[in-house]
Amino acid sequence: MQLAQLNLAKMVAPLDSPEMAGFVSRLANVNARAEAAPGFIWRLKDDGDGATSIRIFEDNFLIVNMSVWSGPEALNDFVYKQSDHAEALKKRREWFESPSESMVACWSVVNGHQPTLDEARQKLELLRTIGSTADSFSLKTAADHFKP
Repeated sequence: MQLAQLNLAKMVAPLDSPEMAGFVSRLANVNARAEAAPGFIWRLKDDGDGATSIRIFEDNFLIVNMSVWSGPEALNDFVYKQSDHAEALKKRREWFESPSESMVACWSVVNGHQPTLDEARQKLELLRTIGSTADSFSLKTAADHFKP
C-alpha cells in the first residue's frame, strides 16, 4: 500500500497578483524537490507542470495539491524537513487564508493507483464529517491509520 494525500489552500488573492508572487516564485522548485524526494511516487498535474489550474470545488481561489508517497514518513520528511518546502510552509499565512475546516486528507491506496479528484473529494468530506478513520485520516494521525 501507498499513501495518497490531498492538500487544499485558499489563496488570499488571484494567483497572478503581487500578493501571491512569493508563492508562485517557489512553486516550480518545490514541485521539483517533491518529485526528487525519497518516497515520492506521483503528483497531480495540469497541462503544464503544476496543478494550479485544477479545481476540486467551485472556487477559483482554492488550489489543490494531490500526491502519492511510499508512506507517512516520506511525506512528513518532505513537508517538514525539506528546506524549500519547510520555508514556504512558514510563510503560508502570507498567501493563504487560515482554514476553518480540514484541508488535508490522507488515505491508503494500492501500489500504482493514481487517485482521482472525485475520490479525493470523498476522502476529504469523510474526514470532515467523522474525523480520522482507517478510510481517511489527517497527516498527523497517518502513522496510526496507514496500512502498508
